Amino acid sequence: MGIKCGIVGLPNVGKSTLFNALTASEIPAENYPFCTIDPNVGVVNVPDPELSALADIVQPKRVIPTVVEFVDIAGLVKGASTGEGLGNQFLAHIRETHAIAHLVRCFTTNDVTHVAGEVDPLEDIEVVNTELLLADLETVERALDKAIRQAKTNEKDAVTWRDLLRRVLTTLEEGTPVREQVFEPSEQSLLRDIHLITAKPVMYIANVAENSRKQSPLVERVIEYASEKGAPVVTICATLEAELAQLDPADQTEYLEGLELAEPGLNRVIAAAYKLLGLQPFYTAGPQEVRAWTVVQGTSAYDAAGEIHTDFQRGFIRAEVIAFEEFINRNGEQGAKEAGVMRLEGKEYILAERDVIHFRFNV
Repeated sequence: MGIKCGIVGLPNVGKSTLFNALTASEIPAENYPFCTIDPNVGVVNVPDPELSALADIVQPKRVIPTVVEFVDIAGLVKGASTGEGLGNQFLAHIRETHAIAHLVRCFTTNDVTHVAGEVDPLEDIEVVNTELLLADLETVERALDKAIRQAKTNEKDAVTWRDLLRRVLTTLEEGTPVREQVFEPSEQSLLRDIHLITAKPVMYIANVAENSRKQSPLVERVIEYASEKGAPVVTICATLEAELAQLDPADQTEYLEGLELAEPGLNRVIAAAYKLLGLQPFYTAGPQEVRAWTVVQGTSAYDAAGEIHTDFQRGFIRAEVIAFEEFINRNGEQGAKEAGVMRLEGKEYILAERDVIHFRFNV
């Protein structure tokens, strides 16, 4: 599946700098609101040491990692839901994403002005959340007007849809985002069609100063807030990450060692996005290519085959499955077969994380 994560936040919190770091590209990051006018989309490889380990054994012609698409979206301001700033554009682009990475400013400096004049991460979070909630309110109100007219026929599905929208509207008016509401699977399926922004899972990225070695009170406030919402928090320095992204791998390692860091903060951002969406990788490995694929946890072998190609799904015969550790320990597919650790699984098999799979199919 293609994963798309939208980077949101107020102007001047470091979104474009973070995006530069994620994609090692050089989009503008000037110090004024609305510098990012059109969404910038960057496709980022998911850091995957397991994929490298497989490639070392198989020695394929090419190695293809799985990717996350990050969308850098124009800065949000108070009143965006009613068209302030670049509000309408912002809302249209954020609806297209699967998850929201909410970047929050947790640094103070005279070099970068704050749009409200004072750094208060919880106030910033509240401004963004309120605008997204107001946008959803407008969406639901429009859908409900139409649903009320359709429900006059007393047709069961129309009445169900109208009642669901009324319930959602009431909770939104109370200030509760859709993601914190409880729905039946059938209701979730219905709501998907109207692309509610506050239904999307959210993670918070606390952007700190370069010289920040200890967890600041500003970051602690974000962590406490996010913990109450069940949302993950990743602390990074976007400026440092952008500098790091411009170095070649050997220099990156040396730079990180000098800072006493185990890995780039961006690896943690991508890992958090994966976890947030309940995703897991599986692999295909052959002489032509070793490749990582992404599926939702709980995916069947039949549906995983469809991620590769519709022919694999349509003509599904069986899945030949080797656990990642067994593939590595037995030095590849042949060794796993000889050791009797390759399993034959049917359509209903639920993938385990990091399975190495060869699909047999016939069309």
